[in-house]
Formats: sequence, structure tokens, C-alpha cells
Amino acid sequence: MALVEPIDSQILWFFALGAWAFVIVMAIKPFHAYLMSKGCENMVAVYYNRKIAHMVAGGVPLIMCPIVFSDPIYPLLGGLLGAAGLAAAHMTDRRLWWMQTKQNMNDATFAFMLGISVFVLWHYFDDAWLAILPALFMAYGDGVTGIIRNKMFAKRTKSAWGNLGMAILCLPLGWFIGLNAVPSIPLWGALSGAVASFVERYEFGPIDDNVLIVIASSIVLGVGVNLGPIL
Repeated sequence: MALVEPIDSQILWFFALGAWAFVIVMAIKPFHAYLMSKGCENMVAVYYNRKIAHMVAGGVPLIMCPIVFSDPIYPLLGGLLGAAGLAAAHMTDRRLWWMQTKQNMNDATFAFMLGISVFVLWHYFDDAWLAILPALFMAYGDGVTGIIRNKMFAKRTKSAWGNLGMAILCLPLGWFIGLNAVPSIPLWGALSGAVASFVERYEFGPIDDNVLIVIASSIVLGVGVNLGPIL
């Protein structure tokens, strides 16, 4: 009698984290109505929800990646599937109106950059935690930035106050993950957080802040890994 091969736990985690992301995106819908009832404009409520989705629907599975996966193909597939679904909602004019807008598809580029960056950096660094660091800057640093700006200006805008809030989070995060990397590069990690916090202010057409945050901080980390510790 043949024994049934056990299902790879990574596959189970892939579907579980995908379900988590989907549930969170759906669960924040009532929050839009709550914000509107408190006097928020529609666009402000949408951007609050988008940042919550960044941090909870995207950020939590991202943190779980080094813990539950040994193969970066899973975060890659998750990011690409998420990006495809979000982009399809835009292109078919069936937007998730409580977190998507006609103005841009940044939510889709967020998922795309998350999956691509983790996959590429995981192979390059051979360090899962270092590989997710630029995406963490994008998920949590940019999330904090958006919440600060929404609270201060009640609209989507760029402001140094948001970048300062992002830096306060990203510098120690980069330091801590860099400290535990091999080789240990805490200053490079902090510098990558500083660079991510700076470039978040800029967008160049279809190249939005999600793309710039990930690429710029990844370059700094790549230089750091190759040159070694600053001190």
C-alpha cells in the first residue's frame, strides 16, 4: 500500500498567507465608511485604507516569508498574483473603490515590487531577512509616511514630515536587520533606510515611490554586502 506524500508546508503557508491578504483587503472596506462618517473626504479614506493594506495585507506575509519559506519562489508568486489581481481590477474598471483610485495603480506596483525584490535579493544575498528589508521599507515606512501626511494635510501629498516619520522607522529597522546579516552591516542597513526615506518623495511618471524605494535601498544593501562593514 503506497503511502501518501505529505503536502509541503510551504504550499500550505502560501495559500494561508494569500488568504490572509485577501481577507484583510476585504475587511478594511467598512473602515472606509467609518472614516467617511467622521467627515473624511473619499480620497483621504481611500489612502488610509491603502496604507493599512500595505502594512497588514502585504507587510505581515512579508515578515512571515523568512520564517515559513525556504524557497523565494513563493513570495515571488504571491507578489505577481497579487499584482495581477489588483491590476485587473483597474483595467476592467472594477476597482476595489475603498482602496484603489483611477489616478494611479500604485497598489499593483507595490505587490509586484514586493514579489520581485524578495526573489531577486534572496538569491543574491542568500539571506532571507536582508532580502525582505527593501520591501519592509516600502510596506511599513511608506505606510507610516502616508498616514502622517493624511493626518496632517487630509490629502495625498508629499511632505518632509512624512519622510521624517519614515526615517524614524526605517533607520533602526535597517540597522537591526543589517546587524544580524552575514557579514554584519548595520550602518549599511541604516543607510539603506535613510535612502529609502529620501527617495519616497519622488515619482517619475509610471515609476512611483514603491519602485524607487525598493531599487534605491537594494542598491545600497548590495554595495554594503560587497564592500563589507563601514566600521
